[in-house]
Amino acid sequence: MYKILKTEGRAKRAQLKTVHGMIQTPVFMNVGTAAAIKGAVSTQDLEEIGTQVELSNTYHLHVRPGDRIIKELGGLHKFMSWDRPILTDSGGFQVFSLAGLRKIKEEGVYFHSHIDGRKIFMGPEESMQIQSNLASTIAMAFDECPSSTADRRYVEASVARTFRWLERCKKEMDRLNGLEDTLNKKQLLFGINQGAVYDDIRIEHAKRISELACDGYALGGLAVGESHEQMYHVIEETVPYLPQDKPTYLMGVGTPANILEAVERGVDFFDCVYPTRNGRHGHLYTNHGKINLFNAKYELDDRPIEEGCGCPACRRYSRAYIRHLLKAKEMLGMRLCVLHNLYFYNTMMKEIREALDRGEFAAYKKTKLNNMQND
Repeated sequence: MYKILKTEGRAKRAQLKTVHGMIQTPVFMNVGTAAAIKGAVSTQDLEEIGTQVELSNTYHLHVRPGDRIIKELGGLHKFMSWDRPILTDSGGFQVFSLAGLRKIKEEGVYFHSHIDGRKIFMGPEESMQIQSNLASTIAMAFDECPSSTADRRYVEASVARTFRWLERCKKEMDRLNGLEDTLNKKQLLFGINQGAVYDDIRIEHAKRISELACDGYALGGLAVGESHEQMYHVIEETVPYLPQDKPTYLMGVGTPANILEAVERGVDFFDCVYPTRNGRHGHLYTNHGKINLFNAKYELDDRPIEEGCGCPACRRYSRAYIRHLLKAKEMLGMRLCVLHNLYFYNTMMKEIREALDRGEFAAYKKTKLNNMQND
């Protein structure tokens, strides 16, 4: 299922065989929270810009349109017309991000919908049932994502509960995959390591979840307020205690520099809203650092966003034109910027894989970081 093809230090070049196709890693998953990439980007666009995996959100799709509706329509792949792998996160991050709208208990989490205020309950079993209805390729275990600034006693109790929740997730996933009406009986389950910035809690939790034989393992609760240095330290300390023969996923990270540093430390799955969110605001990634198209200096700039870039925006349009679209609040401007940023990320991951294939990742990383010094 997961096969390591090459290593360079701790960096891994691998592939994960799934029911919806092979995933070549390291990989960046393009974030489509509500089954669409923000910025008017279609699944046809995603194919064109080299997307391997699309990521959608369990909580948001449960609230709207409803996971049962998606199941009736044949599952998320059919619903959004995408035949490549999909990872669904579990709703666990919303336990962190919707802190003012939720209450955590042993059985699960009580939410008030951010849309209409109605009461929602989600526990490990409910999260697995929703993700089974969605029929994603990879389902994430339901966890609590404690703040990186939470005190030690709170984090210890939270992590212990997250472990108990993972045991329940695994049991429920096994049950669901055995049911006759389940759309994807080969749905994979990834467990999540938590522990804020406490090395010993992280390591102990990594050891415990490793014994549960999940299909992959994620590092959660990072990029939520701690420094980059703290994050790199946690990755460095924790990854060696996760199974090396399973994929390792760093949730919600990050900048191109974050990704390069994490690949070096043994991570092979990534997702982040940065390329789409920044793109919608005219902030664009290039091999020479970030540029902000709202700056007046681009008003008469007839060059593409980046010379030599093969994305749909750069192949056809100038910085000056895209800047005009953004200023005029034309949706096309936002769309072109998002396409460029996602293409940049997907292409960078391809370059990382090729550098690992050649045994030249260290040199590639150094050159890339030097060139992107503005990032």
